[in-house]
Amino acid sequence: MTKRMHIAILGAGFGGMAAAYDLARAGHTVTIYEAEDYVGGLASGFKEPGWDWSVEKFYHHWFASDSHMLGLLDELGLRHKAQFPRPYTVLYHNGEWHPFDSITAAIKYPGLGWGLDKVRFGLVGLYLRLSNNWRGLERSTVDAWMRRWAGERVYKQMWEPLMVGKFGPYAKQVNMAWLWARLHARTTNLGTYEGGFQAFADDFAAILRGMGVDIQLGLPANEVVKLPGGRLAVTTGDSQTMAAYHRVLVTTSPGLLARLTPTLPGEYLKGLLGLKSMGAVVLTLALKGPVSPQGYYWYNIPKEAGFPFLALVEHTNFVPKENFGGQHIVYCGDYLESNHEYFNLTEQELLERFVPGIQRINPAFDISWVNKVWLHRTKYAQPVPLVNHSGNIPAIRTPIEGLYFASMSQVYPWDRGTNFAVEIGRRAAREMLEDNAGG
Repeated sequence: MTKRMHIAILGAGFGGMAAAYDLARAGHTVTIYEAEDYVGGLASGFKEPGWDWSVEKFYHHWFASDSHMLGLLDELGLRHKAQFPRPYTVLYHNGEWHPFDSITAAIKYPGLGWGLDKVRFGLVGLYLRLSNNWRGLERSTVDAWMRRWAGERVYKQMWEPLMVGKFGPYAKQVNMAWLWARLHARTTNLGTYEGGFQAFADDFAAILRGMGVDIQLGLPANEVVKLPGGRLAVTTGDSQTMAAYHRVLVTTSPGLLARLTPTLPGEYLKGLLGLKSMGAVVLTLALKGPVSPQGYYWYNIPKEAGFPFLALVEHTNFVPKENFGGQHIVYCGDYLESNHEYFNLTEQELLERFVPGIQRINPAFDISWVNKVWLHRTKYAQPVPLVNHSGNIPAIRTPIEGLYFASMSQVYPWDRGTNFAVEIGRRAAREMLEDNAGG
């Protein structure tokens, strides 16, 4: 028989808020605990005086195929605030930048030549777009599968730089289902939210509060323990305040779940700690002028080209600079292991490292263009899916009765992002509701 539950959700990212939405709609009492003093998680942003929009700390966008996010926007009555401009992506080849975000651009791209290699590239891409057999693909690495079917030249030119840039030392271990997912559903049209992703997070939080959801900001959870009688207790804050709940959903990283619940049974705990991930370092610049006069949005940069970052993203070639007081907003970012030196450098030290790379893109660039710099880092940004990774995914229902887990590490074979954060959050809420209905 269904009973009214009091539920705690740890983390006010899009996954946690999506779960709270479904649980509150079902008539349950929900409290969200968030360690930061804002909602949005890794999709949160910041806003300067004179800006009409916020800027994401870690560059984000939606795809036109992001059905989970767009469906949620429809439900919330916010779809009219989604915008889908058409930005331009370029690849680096022999010291020059070439557009590569459409079939026509791919045909013209000189890095693949004009013969069989380009045909193989096209046929492999078509197969991956049409096939749904990702479980078969996860038995092979990207490295082995692409070398065999796309050929050595195509792999070296197109896919190896992507894998090395994303996964560093794990590049040759990542399974092919991960790349299938990237190619299968992504679109060239990219989307954002009027006012920025932080505006959406704030609008969503306001709707949740209107539904009775209690969002506790600046209040980190310290531990989740099982109480006599079956309830779960969450301790929070410096005062170690404890509250009891019928169900608890954790939406943090696997490592943080392991620290929060040291009583997890050995096999589940071992599985959490065995998951691998890459961190991210992003330096955001407010500039007097554009880095790309051509209007390019996303510069894909191979590691072997010797740039000090993996990607340069000119945000104001995606949304108008007028949203930011006329300043040009540029991201320089990289995926890195958590022990990389970039995690210890200051804003100024990283800026000094990055300036020569920006000047390779635009020789006229000078440090005097920089109005302000922001540095954001996270050690949990990109899960690393190894061969047969579906067998390593932690179950949403943990072995501790009443404790659930929903994270980026469980959206596989899909890649991390806000669309699948919403999907995994709502899936967790559905499982919680099913368990409650079942007794």
